[in-house]
Amino acid sequence: MGEIVCPVPLGDGGKILLAHGGGGRLTRDLVERIFVPAFRNDALAVLHDSAVLERPAGSLAFTTDSFVVRPLFFPGGDVGTLAVTGTVNDLAMSGARPLYLSLGFILEEGLAVDDLARVVASIASAAREASVAVVAGDTKVVERGKGDGIFITSAGVGVVVAKRPVTPAAVRPGDAILVSGPVGQHGVAVMAVRDGLAFASPIRSDCASVAGAVLALLEAELDVHCLRDPTRGGVATVLNEIATQARCEIGVHESAIPVGDDVAGACEVLGLDPLYVACEGRFLAFVAPGDADRALAVLHARPETAQAARIGTVRQGGSAGLVVLKTRAGGERVLDLLSGEQLPRIC
Repeated sequence: MGEIVCPVPLGDGGKILLAHGGGGRLTRDLVERIFVPAFRNDALAVLHDSAVLERPAGSLAFTTDSFVVRPLFFPGGDVGTLAVTGTVNDLAMSGARPLYLSLGFILEEGLAVDDLARVVASIASAAREASVAVVAGDTKVVERGKGDGIFITSAGVGVVVAKRPVTPAAVRPGDAILVSGPVGQHGVAVMAVRDGLAFASPIRSDCASVAGAVLALLEAELDVHCLRDPTRGGVATVLNEIATQARCEIGVHESAIPVGDDVAGACEVLGLDPLYVACEGRFLAFVAPGDADRALAVLHARPETAQAARIGTVRQGGSAGLVVLKTRAGGERVLDLLSGEQLPRIC
C-alpha cells in the first residue's frame, strides 16, 4: 500500500478556510499577515504561549467579556471596536487604568479576509486611543453556518488608581447620579443597520473608551462612590442592579436624562424605551452630593462627555432595590427590570 499524502489546503486569498484554524502554514500566515503587524509590541512579539508582562505597583483589575454583535459593522464602530472599548470600559468602572488586552477570535469559514483585516485595524486603532496593548490572543475557525462571521472573547488587565473602592457597596443616601452623555445610541444604531431602517439623520453608535473621563474624575480627587457602564439593558437596568446591590432606593428625572432627538424619535416609532437601550461609550457615576457640580465641570471640559448631566439621587430611606422615575408629566413610575431583551445581539 502506497504512502498516503494529505494535500495542504491552499488559501484563495479572499476567504477564511477551516485550515486557517488548523495550526499549520495557513494559521501562521494569518497571524503574521493580519494580527502581528496591527498589534505590534514587545510582549506580543515573542509569540509564545503566554505574554510576560511587567507587574505594575498597586492592585490589579481583571475582566473578561465576549462580543457577538450582528451586523459586524455599524455606524460608529464594529465588533473589533466593541471588543476593545467594552473591555477597557469595564476596567475603568473599577477605578482602574487599563493596560493590557488578550483577544480570542472565533472565525467562521467563508469570512472575507478583508473583513477580518478591517476589524483588526479597528482594534488596533481603538487600542491606541485607549492606551492599551494587545499582548496575547488566539484564533479558531468553525464550519460555515456554525458562527456569525466573527466572535471575539476578551480579557483585560488594569491597575487600580482609585484611592477608595469604587463599587455599589460604597453608594450612600444623598449621592448624586450623573450620566456622561446621551443614552441609547448604540442599540438604535445597530438595530437600524440590521433591519435596514433609514432615518432622516443616520444614528451613530456611541462606541468609545470612557477611561480618560473616568481617570479625570479620579485625578480631581472627587468622592466617586460607584461607576457603571450601561451596556445590555441600558440605564434602567444598571440603576436597578445598583439599587439592589446597594440596598437603596434611587430616584431619577426623565427630563434630566439626555436622549438625542434622533434616538428618541426612532424609539418612539419602534416602540422602544431609550432607557433600556444599550450604550457602549457612556457611564453612570454615583458621587458624594457635595462633589456633583465639580464632577460635572470635569466632564463638561472634555469633548466626549460635554453633554454629561445630573439625572437623579440616591434617596434617604425608601425601599431597597427600587428605582423610581419622575416623568415629564410630573408623576412617578417604577423603572423595573425587563423580563426579556429589547434588542438581541447588539454587543
